[in-house]
Amino acid sequence: MLRACVLDFRGSWDVHLPLVEFSYNNIYHSSVRCAPFEALYDRKCRSPIMWAEVGEGQLIGHELVQETTKKISQIKDRLKAERDRHNSYADKMGKPLEFSVEPVESLEREVKKLKHSRIAIVKVQWNSKRGPEFTWEREDQMKLKYLHLFSDDSS
Repeated sequence: MLRACVLDFRGSWDVHLPLVEFSYNNIYHSSVRCAPFEALYDRKCRSPIMWAEVGEGQLIGHELVQETTKKISQIKDRLKAERDRHNSYADKMGKPLEFSVEPVESLEREVKKLKHSRIAIVKVQWNSKRGPEFTWEREDQMKLKYLHLFSDDSS
């Protein structure tokens, strides 16, 4: 986030940091099916319209909204470019679960409450070349691929 902000707002990146935070917190994440702020607080995040210091010359009304919207759009584009670059690098280097052969067992179960839904997740032990690894996975997806892990499950 800092890199995206520093590159675009060189001399005043610290002033624009709240806009970067706002942009990140309002980007839709497919894993939770909503924005991070919405998942945590069960409501949409409000726009940080007034980020200038007291006494500075400030834009007013329509100009302020246009300028803020322009900067947020610029930040979102930069964050997307950074995320794409990171994903491209991760794809080249290999993903961590490539080392995992099969899940050994399902250890724990939890239900995560989101704004409009509940998602059942399970802690899975994987047998990998590096030894046992543990991850939290969506229960419905694990049941589709590895039903045998849930054969003794009464729920």
